[in-house]
Amino acid sequence: MINISQHYDVAVLGGGPAGITAALSAARAGARTIIVERYGYLGGMSTLAMVYPWMTFHAPSGEQVIHGTAQEIVDQLIKRKASPGHLRDTIGFVYSVTPYEAEAYKVLANEMLQEAGVDLLFHSLVTGVEMDDKAIRKVQVHHKGGRSDICASVYVDATGDGDVAYMAGAEWEQGNKDNKVQPMTMKFRMKGVSLEEVKQYMKEHPEQFYEKTMIDELDQYPLTSVMGFYKQWKEANLSIPREGILFFAGPREDEVLVNVSRVSGLDPTQVEGLTQGEIEGRKQVMELENFFQKSVPGFQNSYVSHVGTQIGIRESRRIMGEYTLTGQDVLDARKFEDVIARSAYPIDIHNPEGKGITANFIKEDGIYDIPYRSLVPRGMPNLLLAGRCISTTHEAQATARLTPSCMAIGQAAGTAAAIASKGNYRTSDVPMAELHRQLIEHNANLGFN
Repeated sequence: MINISQHYDVAVLGGGPAGITAALSAARAGARTIIVERYGYLGGMSTLAMVYPWMTFHAPSGEQVIHGTAQEIVDQLIKRKASPGHLRDTIGFVYSVTPYEAEAYKVLANEMLQEAGVDLLFHSLVTGVEMDDKAIRKVQVHHKGGRSDICASVYVDATGDGDVAYMAGAEWEQGNKDNKVQPMTMKFRMKGVSLEEVKQYMKEHPEQFYEKTMIDELDQYPLTSVMGFYKQWKEANLSIPREGILFFAGPREDEVLVNVSRVSGLDPTQVEGLTQGEIEGRKQVMELENFFQKSVPGFQNSYVSHVGTQIGIRESRRIMGEYTLTGQDVLDARKFEDVIARSAYPIDIHNPEGKGITANFIKEDGIYDIPYRSLVPRGMPNLLLAGRCISTTHEAQATARLTPSCMAIGQAAGTAAAIASKGNYRTSDVPMAELHRQLIEHNANLGFN
């Protein structure tokens, strides 16, 4: 049994991919660490909202950009036969995708964190923050037993929505210039799919698929992802504001993950918006199941086998930090002296108000830096950010939000939190040379040695 009344060096709030790597890194750096998660398992959007596969660990050239703890997790999943590792993205949008078994990931995360000495606290929702001037003194969590206070030297907000920073009074923004966020999506799996039939149709009708689709290489690489069936989609005239179908193969041979549902115009930081999103999202799943069965080659005998525990959130609060990463920074492949992670995912914005996706690709080597200052909320001396809530613009968030990037950000946040707690530093004053040394020691790829 853990004793949550003790004082922790680092408290990680939120158990998604960024929270997992943050807690692992903090504990491995010698910090007494706790991770708090409101659901009964870890993985965040990757497990409860079925964001699958992970994309991308690689630059367009094939150079692997993200290593470190994120790659360690992939390696462990491979050992458990729960992931084939990195495969080519047959849509051609990015270089690679990384399929994985969500149930295995849940168990692996538990085991890795426990082995590192992290205290795990599930079914606990952060509901309040007690401040001492600008510093967080304690966070309040509610659970079956009532309310508990968790005290730590440094806190890492890995809630995805920036809930802890918001409660602490941090500055924040949301959405585009009209404060409208990217749509939510209810993801689901379908079994009984004939991927061979899908592949054959793609070869015979290449014009019906995304222009970069690797049609001529479908016999060379396993079919991992499909975007298209434009003719079938147009003829069906469904209520969902999309131009076509997007799905990803696996993890089983006759199984796909469907990413087509789109719920726009709602605020995921408000309970009313989330409630309506859940209702509309599940309604769309049933509409889509019928469409796939009747209209899409290879899906005649398919059926919905699993729907996300909650609707998937692409965008919510962005906490304002000491530096705000911009879309231009991303597109210019900008490098920073305080780099703590790199990413090669393009800017990928789903229209907040209707159809359409805006994709902008990165110049030069296709790789941009994420600076440490974007993890440090303005004026918050003992708080760090991890995951999609870091300090970015609407455009930059549309790339930094992807799971491998969030894993790398989490590793940096946890490492920095441990350094700050042990050295009694403000999070803004963490020595960059020491942070870089520890990240490189743990195989993070910062673009230099």
